[in-house]
Amino acid sequence: MLTEKTVQEELIFKGKIITVKKLKVKLSNGKDAFREIVEHPGAVCILTLTNENKVILVKQYRKATEETLWEVPAGKLEKDEDPLDCAKRELQEETGYIAEHWEKIGDFYASPGYCNELIHIYFAKELSKGSMNLDEDEILESYNLSIDEVKEIMQKGQIRDIKTQVALQFLLLKVKL
Repeated sequence: MLTEKTVQEELIFKGKIITVKKLKVKLSNGKDAFREIVEHPGAVCILTLTNENKVILVKQYRKATEETLWEVPAGKLEKDEDPLDCAKRELQEETGYIAEHWEKIGDFYASPGYCNELIHIYFAKELSKGSMNLDEDEILESYNLSIDEVKEIMQKGQIRDIKTQVALQFLLLKVKL
């Protein structure tokens, strides 16, 4: 059986968003190994389709990559927050839109080799425009792009964020346009 049993745990760092631990584990073959694990509360991302068949993407500077990235609207789960409630909140905060129709597409681990962050993907449509309400430390630009414009930036390799790539692949493969 493929498993690893934690036999020792050391807290390395506890921050506002993540916790880092060093684990000693017993492998299924009986040998010991060490793992450095980032614990994350999870996140949501939202694939949107406006009534005009436009996809909402945001551009946001990401310090970790030192780049401005194209992304679908997204955000971190608060403690014990329902992922759908988080998705609704983040869509309104980042774009000003409120959706009537919500569908969970699925979920995935962003980097399972060292991080437990689970990202829930939602599809939102039948949108009505409200007002943006960004977090104090959040600066981004929102764009409504045609499907052809989305395809173009994908083909140019300009989508470098994995959650956005996954969401847009779903759009191109599954959604009837």
